[in-house]
Amino acid sequence: MLETRPAPVQPDSFAAAAARLKARRRQRRRLTDLLAYTVLIAIALIMLYPFYWTLITSLEPTGNIYEAKIVPQAVGLRNYAEMWKGTTVPFWRLILNSLIICTLGVSLTVTLATLAAYPLAKMRFPGRDLIFYAILALMVLPNESGLIVNYITTIKLGLLQQTNPVIDAVRQYLAVVLPGLASIVGLFLLRQAYLGIPQELIEAARIDGAPELTIWRRIMLPLATPTIAAFAILEFVAYWNSFLWARIMLPDKNLLPLSAGLLELSGTFSTNSRAVMAGAVITIIPILIVFAFGQKYFMKGLEGAVKG
Repeated sequence: MLETRPAPVQPDSFAAAAARLKARRRQRRRLTDLLAYTVLIAIALIMLYPFYWTLITSLEPTGNIYEAKIVPQAVGLRNYAEMWKGTTVPFWRLILNSLIICTLGVSLTVTLATLAAYPLAKMRFPGRDLIFYAILALMVLPNESGLIVNYITTIKLGLLQQTNPVIDAVRQYLAVVLPGLASIVGLFLLRQAYLGIPQELIEAARIDGAPELTIWRRIMLPLATPTIAAFAILEFVAYWNSFLWARIMLPDKNLLPLSAGLLELSGTFSTNSRAVMAGAVITIIPILIVFAFGQKYFMKGLEGAVKG
């Protein structure tokens, strides 16, 4: 009997099968991307709508503020005028207070975190890692758990004494800033950034006789600049939005930051909600500006901290 041999497979059939497989993979990838973008757009709309609602409510002169809407019924700037002149404290003074608190708080917090992270990352001593993990464990505690302790400490330091107007203002600004100077998040981010710096650079500087403070200033800070910038942005947002602690600690309303001072738009028996919305919009603008100009450093800094 004659044996029947299978017909040889043509190269064209392999090419056609590979093309079909590639087309199916491309189609699945497109469907996956479409689903992912749909979910992300839905989440973005849910998160952005409260800000959009605040904006259109601040621009509407009249109407029901509790009604969900897409397009404002009317547009005007009357609420912004009432916001500017409606607070018991001048609005420009609230902005000035926020700028002072942010400048003081960000500079001190960043300086302290950059200094504290260096020995925990690049110096060797017994219990180094134990100290770091013990500090990280404090992150499980809510901020409100330290209100009573911080209040008593502030009183004991005499930061709320009334002696001289200028000295009193400095003391009260410090009373707002001091409880947030020790940032665990900043310590973690900067330690991770320092760990990514080659140890050889530090050893070479030590061989040349450079002291530790010079190594920190000349080597660590320049190489960790993106992470420092990202941490500074986070701290700016935190201090700019100071509300609860500022309302508790500041006996002088003329020293209130902007977020806490907006409550002065509320009367004894009524609340000008639209003026409060206008103030909230003004409060958001500096944060958006900082993020717009520092976005590159922010993303690069967080990426470097995670990789470290």
